[in-house]
Amino acid sequence: MRRLKWLYPGMKIKRWIFASSSGVLLVAIGSVILILKKFPDSKIIGGSVAVLGALIVIYGMKRMLKSFIAVFLPKREKELVDIMYHYRQLEKGPKIVVIGGGTGLSTILHGLKEQTSNITAIVTVADDGGSSGRLREQFGILPPGDIRNCLVALADAEPLMRELFQFRFGNESELSGHSFGNLFITAMCKVTGDFEKAIKESSKVLAIRGRVIPSTLEKVKLVAEYRNGHKTVGETEIAKQNFPIKKVYLNLAHCKASSESFDAIAEADIIVLGPGSLYTSVIPNLLVDGIAEKIAQSKSPKVYICNVMTQSGETDSYTAFDHMNALIAHTRPDIINYCIVNIGRVPKELLKKYEGEGAYPVIADSDKIIENGYNVIEGDVVNTQDYVRHDAKKLSKVIIDLTLKTKGKKISID
Repeated sequence: MRRLKWLYPGMKIKRWIFASSSGVLLVAIGSVILILKKFPDSKIIGGSVAVLGALIVIYGMKRMLKSFIAVFLPKREKELVDIMYHYRQLEKGPKIVVIGGGTGLSTILHGLKEQTSNITAIVTVADDGGSSGRLREQFGILPPGDIRNCLVALADAEPLMRELFQFRFGNESELSGHSFGNLFITAMCKVTGDFEKAIKESSKVLAIRGRVIPSTLEKVKLVAEYRNGHKTVGETEIAKQNFPIKKVYLNLAHCKASSESFDAIAEADIIVLGPGSLYTSVIPNLLVDGIAEKIAQSKSPKVYICNVMTQSGETDSYTAFDHMNALIAHTRPDIINYCIVNIGRVPKELLKKYEGEGAYPVIADSDKIIENGYNVIEGDVVNTQDYVRHDAKKLSKVIIDLTLKTKGKKISID
């Protein structure tokens, strides 16, 4: 009975089914005439009938397809060829694994999704502040904030849907400070009964290019040990301290990684660490059991994107080498083989603004990095429009190019 609905009035499909069927019949008749050769001009007659039938089939199928497109992609029928071509090109793109969290990770994902749909974002779940921290404590779930940012960054949904996920409630209600996306993921987690399923279902809603995976499904907290012996528990509290950090570690001695993260790393054409807060966004992922080892075993390029600015309370006075050295000290020397360093200038007016926050441009001591056996990619990869952050398009171009060009110690880019 369900199949007969295709023949209901108003479906705008029956005429094209009939036309295509008629075309198939004409192709069959033409082929029979050609084979039997019963007429003096069998080749001309049979060939003409077969060609006419083929043209009718093509026209009928085209109009039938257009009827479907009008339903599923209203107002975008004319873009169909461009859409299909773009998606096919993205499917052929390199497999990229990006590891981190915070604003830095979502920034680079914005650029990469225009180059490939084979993206896996492995995201930290050690956040314990703001909306994420409150939901974590109230509902016993993993913090959804960084996950939400990555989903939105990779989204191919309508702009209004992306804006909805990032909408944050004001002070007029009990929902003050919560973003709609965080609440949506929390509700989805309760409905599905599983945080991983909640992410996958949310990914479908936003029609993301790629996938987002938490580095672990265990409820971990980050601990910082300072050079003066003092310790702080919790990502939010760590950022408030002004003591030089000696090391960070997770409060669970053996924290199990998600199996999907291992598979993604093993299949990656390139692995990218950062950008993002060194001690609270990038390194926590690498402290999960097995992740650093899996990355080190990969034969693909392994890249660390050094931050553009230092971060007060975390990386005060750190140079590019200091950033990289901290990363290696927490993991192993073969965790990376490339370091992307910014040499673009920051306008004076923005420098003054950031000085008030205790943040300064990271010094690009590339020669020191090279002396320690690592490759350096230098270039102007900074975006200074309103804020100082990495330029998503420039970074994505460097990363894509690096999958093709991996020789040499120093690569200069425009």
